[in-house]
Amino acid sequence: MIVGKVLGNVVSTRKSEKLIGNKFMIVEPVESMRGAGRHLVAIDNIGAGIGEYVLVATGSAARVGTDNEAAPVDAAIVGIIDEGTGME
Repeated sequence: MIVGKVLGNVVSTRKSEKLIGNKFMIVEPVESMRGAGRHLVAIDNIGAGIGEYVLVATGSAARVGTDNEAAPVDAAIVGIIDEGTGME
């Protein structure tokens, strides 16, 4: 999993039928967890807000985290962090 900070949201009126009704957020991984990209778009079924630190599952774990393994999802917010150290 990746720890990241929610920066904003994405609105998409046209998308795969399997994604209808889902919310998408822009997440910036914390410095120590950055891979090739600086930001990612993650599906959010738990209600994360802008400015919150979150746990993001990627790959096949993201699909499992959305309870829809047939959805074309590569990143999903699976938790909101209440407290932690070393995230900046």
